[in-house]
Amino acid sequence: MAGTGSRRWVKILVGTLVGVLLLCTGGASFGTWFWTRSAVNTTGEVDFVNPLAIPPLAESRIDDKGRRVFDLRAQTGHRTFGPDGATPTWGYNGDYLGPTLRATRGEQVMVNVVNGVGEPTSVHWHGMHLPAAMDGGPHQMVRPGATWSPHWTINQPAASLWYHPHLHGETERHVYRGLAGMFILDDEVSAGLALPRRYGVDDIPVIVQDRNFDSDGRFDAGRGLFGGIGVLGDTLLVNGTVGPYLEVGTERVRLRLLNGSTARTYQFGFADNRDFALIGTDGGLLTAPYRTGRIRLSPGERAEIVVTVRAGERAVLRSYPPEQGLDFFNQRFSGSDDRFDVLELRAAATLAPAPEVPDRLAPIERLDPASAAATRTFTMAGHDINDHDMDLGRIDFAVTRDTTEIWEITKPDGSPHSFHVHDVQFQVLSVAGREPPPELRGWKDTVLLERQRPIRIIARFADHADPNMPYMYHCHLLYHEDQGMMGQFVVVEPGQQPGRPPAGDHHHN
Repeated sequence: MAGTGSRRWVKILVGTLVGVLLLCTGGASFGTWFWTRSAVNTTGEVDFVNPLAIPPLAESRIDDKGRRVFDLRAQTGHRTFGPDGATPTWGYNGDYLGPTLRATRGEQVMVNVVNGVGEPTSVHWHGMHLPAAMDGGPHQMVRPGATWSPHWTINQPAASLWYHPHLHGETERHVYRGLAGMFILDDEVSAGLALPRRYGVDDIPVIVQDRNFDSDGRFDAGRGLFGGIGVLGDTLLVNGTVGPYLEVGTERVRLRLLNGSTARTYQFGFADNRDFALIGTDGGLLTAPYRTGRIRLSPGERAEIVVTVRAGERAVLRSYPPEQGLDFFNQRFSGSDDRFDVLELRAAATLAPAPEVPDRLAPIERLDPASAAATRTFTMAGHDINDHDMDLGRIDFAVTRDTTEIWEITKPDGSPHSFHVHDVQFQVLSVAGREPPPELRGWKDTVLLERQRPIRIIARFADHADPNMPYMYHCHLLYHEDQGMMGQFVVVEPGQQPGRPPAGDHHHN
């Protein structure tokens, strides 16, 4: 974390002095200095001295009902990230982050979630298709000391999903403390492809998060002077590792990238601008690999890439300034001018051969816009959706089971926003009236919005009807979500009317 403390103190100093100096002196020279110092750039500064931690695969067992059962305990702990002392943390089955859950399409799973953090929390299965009562949203709050045991059948393609808290008004804080993990799904199609698949060897989870630290080594969750999008950290953790390197022993390595940050958007690429093969996005594999040198991920989005390395070389994964269509002020103070060195790949002197990425990956059945039963519009502005903020007691609309819908999402304001839908994976029909770029042509559950560039998505709500238990849709910048930029919908049987969400504190015993 070399340089982290000094950068943090600069931010604190600026936050204290900028208003006074600008008012009293006209602020021209100070304003220039402030503007320059407001961007973070760690490229060339990171010492890659720590081996990348690989989250362990979660142990599981088959119960007498044939279900694959996992056990997760949310708990408090401490971890030393740098020289300033141990950091109080939260994690699942450990001090920070959680194990990687893994299951195969067609399996029944159950997860026993024990809350050991001393206050209510929840666990949402981000990207998972499952009944609303098992979704882990704000209506499935788990009280301290209690156990929640959701169960469902895996019925979706192979994909890199994740899990994290979704407590109403507290999601950002719980995720920032360390509660998150990956949930990998497999299926027959992916098993038949010549792709890297040895977990922890040539198939690597890469959970990228930004954090600030105070002088005592604690997480600093202060949002600062222009903190309207949430916490933007100046230090990156990858799988909870600062300054990480990965020893690579094969010609190709698969990186399952997860933007696990609460507010920051990344534009991943390599320092030498090499191409890589994008093979999958949020909800699974693409129909064919897309060769590119950059992939932009907003909070909650995932991308699977296959990188080719040469024997003995070192390749640095970097985050470049992401283009979000923002004005110059919002671009600077939303982190869109920031640059980071993320992870160093260290290729062995001799590499085991690996086949080329297949030209064809997984079939994707395209949803037909002509079959849509409804078209809905959503406007994301401030902390509201369609001029409403979140109300746990209000169902915003009902979707009929076994129907397809088109949703059009627009962002008129200058602040970054994204759009995440629970229960379904959707397809992007268009961006600003045009065909989506290759990276948006697969299955998605989260998408970044740009100002006045409407995104049209299409989704099929196949099953899991429940008139009383809603799913969420919301901005996945977690501070915005906590401030009320969220709504809820139910899936109902044909002709059925929406009911009422559960009353009370939604605790599970």
